[in-house]
Amino acid sequence: MLIERAGCVGREDELVELTSRLARTRTSGSAAVLVLADPGLGKTALLRGLADRVATPSLKARAGAWEQDSPGAVLRQLLGEIPPADPVAAADALVARAVGVDEEPGLVLVDDADLADTFSLQAIASALRRHRDAPVLVVLAATRSTAFLGEIAAETVRIEGLDAAAVGELASLRGRVLHPSMAEVLARHTAGSPRDAVALLDELPPTRWARPDTQLPAPVHVRDEVQLALAGCGADGRALAEAFAILGEDASLGQAAALAGLEDPLSAVDALVAAGLVETTRDHRPRWRTPLVGVAVLATMGARRAADAHQRAAAIVDDEVRRARHLVAATPLPDAELAEEVARLAQRRGDEGAWAEAAALYRDSSRLTEDPVRRDDRLIRSVDALVAAGDGMGAAALVPVVESLRETPLRDAVLAYLAILRGRATEAEVRLKRAWDIVNADREPETAALIATRHVLHSLALCRGDELVTWADRAISLAGRDSAAGVEAAAIRGLGLAMAGRFGDAHEAYALAARRVGHSAQTQRVTMGRGWLGVLSDEPDEARSRLEGVTDPRVLGGSTRISMWALAWLARVQFLTGEGEAALQTVAAGRALAAESGIALVTPLLEWTATETHLLRGSWEEAARTARAAEIGAQGYEIMRVPALLARAHLAEARSDFRAVLRILEPLTQAPTGSALAEPAIWPWAETYAAALIAEGRLDEADDFLRPHETRAHQEQHRSAQARLATARGRWHGARGDLAGVRDTFDRALELLDGLPLRYERARVTFAYGQALRRAGQRRDAEALLSSARDLWDGLGAQTYVDAAQRELRAGGVRAPRGQRGPVDLTPQEETVAEMVASGLSNREVAAQLFVSPKTVQYHLTRIYAKLGVRSRTELAAMAAEPTEEP
Repeated sequence: MLIERAGCVGREDELVELTSRLARTRTSGSAAVLVLADPGLGKTALLRGLADRVATPSLKARAGAWEQDSPGAVLRQLLGEIPPADPVAAADALVARAVGVDEEPGLVLVDDADLADTFSLQAIASALRRHRDAPVLVVLAATRSTAFLGEIAAETVRIEGLDAAAVGELASLRGRVLHPSMAEVLARHTAGSPRDAVALLDELPPTRWARPDTQLPAPVHVRDEVQLALAGCGADGRALAEAFAILGEDASLGQAAALAGLEDPLSAVDALVAAGLVETTRDHRPRWRTPLVGVAVLATMGARRAADAHQRAAAIVDDEVRRARHLVAATPLPDAELAEEVARLAQRRGDEGAWAEAAALYRDSSRLTEDPVRRDDRLIRSVDALVAAGDGMGAAALVPVVESLRETPLRDAVLAYLAILRGRATEAEVRLKRAWDIVNADREPETAALIATRHVLHSLALCRGDELVTWADRAISLAGRDSAAGVEAAAIRGLGLAMAGRFGDAHEAYALAARRVGHSAQTQRVTMGRGWLGVLSDEPDEARSRLEGVTDPRVLGGSTRISMWALAWLARVQFLTGEGEAALQTVAAGRALAAESGIALVTPLLEWTATETHLLRGSWEEAARTARAAEIGAQGYEIMRVPALLARAHLAEARSDFRAVLRILEPLTQAPTGSALAEPAIWPWAETYAAALIAEGRLDEADDFLRPHETRAHQEQHRSAQARLATARGRWHGARGDLAGVRDTFDRALELLDGLPLRYERARVTFAYGQALRRAGQRRDAEALLSSARDLWDGLGAQTYVDAAQRELRAGGVRAPRGQRGPVDLTPQEETVAEMVASGLSNREVAAQLFVSPKTVQYHLTRIYAKLGVRSRTELAAMAAEPTEEP
């Protein structure tokens, strides 16, 4: 029973789709669905799970190759008796048996349908054609489609391999608790095949699942199948298969032929294809049917032959990393000379930014090193490279190993590095301080520089610009500007300058860094930093072009962490320029990388953008969900905490709960000296806080709060920050009845945004301007602005604010046609108040949305009650719910 439950893990979407399709047969009639899956992916378990889930009894059959020439073999299983000899009569019998006595939907399940006999398939096809109104769903599961199956089934569900989360759940059902990184390794190793994953979970002892760098074998059944297949491929076929197993699938056919000693390898390729071991591409390069086939071929070679082949392969490949790894594979015992060579190569690849390669090479070097101190150092460096590559899960799984080693500055710095990516600020602070305290910068300048670069990242996450620049300069001084540590520090240093308000210096710093890195994996860091700076500097188009180029960590061997930052800021650009759907897609890509890598640092930034996008669309439940997701674990670093607070504050603002806005954002008003929270260009929270103060009538506090932020934004000549703050100031003037001040500040805000493609910001300013003028009694000008704001919001897909603009227009006197209004002549403002109160809003909420005082709302409500002859909000809501008579 455990196997049956495990086999259906990760198939919830498919089960929901099929059960939904079964339910629809009540109204749409009979239908057939073809389920396609490679062997071992769980199509049989899916059918079993579907039968268990639905309430109706199901007819089941499983075809076999040996019964293909036996007419009606499948039908006999379905009916439980010998079927009629005529296919049409058999079709009628099948439908009669499938549909319940109460006309409940019937389910017909045929496994391995591509092996079914023709007669049975004909009867199934006739049943669907002759009984179109019958509530019957036929599910045909197969490993391949055929012309007849495609004709029978109009819909296809394709089953793919399980993801890492599902493989982890599968393991727990087998009594194994896998670290997420180990689940990822197993999912990748088996291509997500439940059958192969279960086999390995059962065959390997618990100790093999403790570390993600363990080498997993092929399951026994795969090894047996491959050994049998190789026996029929001839000597040349076996030799070519072994060559590809040694070289890897990326090898060319020429390299594999050279290793196999074949002058003409095409006949050997044909033999491997015929044996079902490989598939071929247009360039005749074989590809294993599944990754496990290559692993199984290696297992058949034995240790001695495999080592000899790796030794020969090292002389064939032209890539130095591949050469080194072949030499390592050919060397079972410690080898100081080779270990040193591999360590130097690892350092070189790390300096170039190819961190994933560096991690594997350092790990290889550690295995070949006999001296325990150097062995530990190289193992620690391999973990550091894993973190740099963004493999947070893989690195986290090795934390117990690293913690068990003797304390060194490098060890503490690496553990701090991982703590940063996981959002654990306190742990990172303690470990970094310890590392810096015990390092001797004179004797170990490279290690000291590495610790300094970790301080740089720590300061970035804490939003401390000046501190970041200090540590970056220290790292560059210790290691040199062209070193790996120097380049990494320079790639972040520009952001520190921006956080300190030195935008001109930041641009110059990045221009210099870009010239230094040229075209290498390090380019990803610098390009992402420049893109991030572009977002902060009101250069969204330039930011977009840079960020889009570094969102894939596979490009130039870059880092998942850098790609996640790029995705987070790209989503922000897309939101600000009015591309809501694209922003949500980018957020989804960032979430996927976060789940894959175990990096938590960037998640709140992604969810902040998602929250604001959902709010614009009026998707309140989704906005609340993403705001909660932003808040989870976001207490460690400012770069996590601020987006989480902004997401919650904007949700409260959209609900007109300005007291909640003040409560949520109040911690940001206590920012320490040197924090980027005081920089209006970095985090757009000050105008939201000021607007909430104004809405609550706390005008003096709002004035005192705004002044230093306005001064800072003006000194830095930051256009969008000045415009956002001017919007709050315009509201302040409006609350004081200063019409000239309203016009001056809002006109200035729109002028500042002129030429910038920030559609979201322009819509907000225009809407607020119209609100302020409407309140001041300037109806004609207010109508023009509010109409413009409504159109801007509509272009952004912001239904929430389209409705808000429409309410403002009605409140200002833009009336509905007379025939669409009720018999009582309410004023425009009264109509709007009545509508909002009837919808369930409180006086305070109505006042906040219309930007009037609660007393004004109560005054209007008293007049509304008198005109309509009602005595309470309940009666008003009931009247609003009554259908109006047509004129």
